Amino acid sequence: MQKSMRDSDLTVQKQRRGAVRAQELAELLGEGGLLARTLPGFAPRPQQLAMAERVAETLERGGVLIAEAGTGTGKTFAYLLPALLSGRKVLISTGTKALQDQLFSKDLPLLKSLLDIPVRVALLKGRANYLCRHRLDLHAPEAAARPILAGDMRRVLRWAGLTRSGDTGELATVAEDAPVWPLVTSTADNCLGSDCPAFSDCFLTEARRAAQEADVLVVNHHLLFADMALKAEGVGEILPRVDAVIFDEAHQVPEIASQFFGSGLSSHRLLDLARDAEREARAEAADTPELAALADGFGQTVADWALGFGRVERRSDWLDLLGQAGVAEGFARVRDGLAALAEGLRAGAERGKGLESCQRRALDLLALVDFFARHEDRSFVYWFELRGRGVYLNATPMDIAERFHGLLGQGRQALVFTSATLAVNGDFSHFQERLGLAEAETACWDSPFDYRRQAVLYVPQNLPEPRDPGFNMAVLQAALPVLEAAGGRAFMLFTSHRALNEAAGWLAARVPYPLFIQGRAPKGQLLEQFRAAGNGILLGAASFWEGVDVRGEALSCVIIDKLPFAAPDDPVLKARSRYLQEQGKDPFWDYQLPQAVIALKQGVGRLIRDPRDRGVMMICDPRLLSKGYGRVFVDSLPPMRRTRRLEVVQAFFAADAAPSDGAA
Repeated sequence: MQKSMRDSDLTVQKQRRGAVRAQELAELLGEGGLLARTLPGFAPRPQQLAMAERVAETLERGGVLIAEAGTGTGKTFAYLLPALLSGRKVLISTGTKALQDQLFSKDLPLLKSLLDIPVRVALLKGRANYLCRHRLDLHAPEAAARPILAGDMRRVLRWAGLTRSGDTGELATVAEDAPVWPLVTSTADNCLGSDCPAFSDCFLTEARRAAQEADVLVVNHHLLFADMALKAEGVGEILPRVDAVIFDEAHQVPEIASQFFGSGLSSHRLLDLARDAEREARAEAADTPELAALADGFGQTVADWALGFGRVERRSDWLDLLGQAGVAEGFARVRDGLAALAEGLRAGAERGKGLESCQRRALDLLALVDFFARHEDRSFVYWFELRGRGVYLNATPMDIAERFHGLLGQGRQALVFTSATLAVNGDFSHFQERLGLAEAETACWDSPFDYRRQAVLYVPQNLPEPRDPGFNMAVLQAALPVLEAAGGRAFMLFTSHRALNEAAGWLAARVPYPLFIQGRAPKGQLLEQFRAAGNGILLGAASFWEGVDVRGEALSCVIIDKLPFAAPDDPVLKARSRYLQEQGKDPFWDYQLPQAVIALKQGVGRLIRDPRDRGVMMICDPRLLSKGYGRVFVDSLPPMRRTRRLEVVQAFFAADAAPSDGAA
């Protein structure tokens, strides 16, 4: 096969690096083109070719392109081919590690092989994704003595002797959230840098070196914005300077950018400092036991503070919380304990690199504690979250448009933002305004799938509105006959974990199909089991609304409980709504509605993933049809046949083609 590709009449000059012409792209992606001749199952799509041409044009002349490409367009190849052929240094940023791995391990090697061009490609993830040999040496003995860690640590030790990249994603037998990983990976706080005894064998350092030399570099949004935050503070950089940035899964960019342009402090981070300081004090200042005792005491102060919030997961306004009895006092005790530890570490910092690093971390954390105690900068919304066993304090900027626009303009000549969900009824203004991209060019290509033939949109009749106490039960009762007609093979997507858990309990006694419930196994494992079952029902919340690809008959029905508006008591939503009102804007129409439409489009996108897929999209929220704003949702969705009648759904599953009643 390789010889036939090299002997083809493709006019791309394989060693030439420069402007990509439309004819070259047509000979790759068009009818009878290289990909159609050599890749089994590849089908030329006009939308894909048109997008590739626009991306190539943007990479050549610079500027900003915002491109929505419907599911099935083939947007990945539509930007990878121009990137590989452009002769420019291109950074590709994704929203998920799964897509990042797919690009680097599958798509880019395939295209490089077909084109036979000498393009250097590299993958770079955040430091927490790489094994740290030094921390492995530090923690392996203590982990071996703890039953909860021993098994996973043995697996890590065996893998450590075999891996070439140190990428923790290679070790699938250890869960992503396993407690062993923080012990054997580093953070910006505890990394010793060039002072590390294992620096010469550092996996992260090697990955960053390869990234500097690459022509095409694949990263994720979190790493990219961490780099941008460092550049903005003038304290260094992680990523190389490039000629172009392509953002895939770009609908995630505004929220992720907001995180990195803000500040955060967690109880976990404070406890990590306490543990590391105690261990380093015992190792480097054994003759000063009071330092280890000081670190231990600070850790207990933090643990007591975190425990005082309870274990019920919630989000709330930090300033409101500070006004409650005891909260400010508890935070002050944390601050005093941290200040005392920083002073103790200052005296011991000359005893060793470990204590010196801990003292630097203590001062940085003390500055953050003071920032949240004063909360003086009104351009931020201050909020806290209880999640798992941790307390997380966050300061999120009200508006990132000016800062984002300014940073992107520093040395990055071409920018492409692409996703299946960027526009609201064909309008990109919401996305543009949030990122300060008013002057950007926009383009939209509809999905090549035949939604009118492949899918039905079903909105049941007579359901109460979501605020009704009986709404969740009504949804389940309406969903049951649809699940029976589909023979399982369904995703049920919920806007809250409470509704998800209620559904799990109710369905367990009423359906004969296997249930796969978010939170009871890792996400990847749940998806594998769901695909293998062939008739399963997967119950998921936020993380299953996007980035999940199940093709074929195993997924033939997606049921969404209600329109995914943010919770009205969410502290960030409330603060941004006030901010928009002060600017004379309407928080609902200018912010809440567009956000919900994009989220719904993501959920709906789970249903049809292949030209052969068929299925029913059931949306149980009557507001979709009863409210004026419902039309915005409907007009933003693919053009599926619509019905309100259960028998149409049952007929769809019972026959190869179901009649449409034309109901709206």
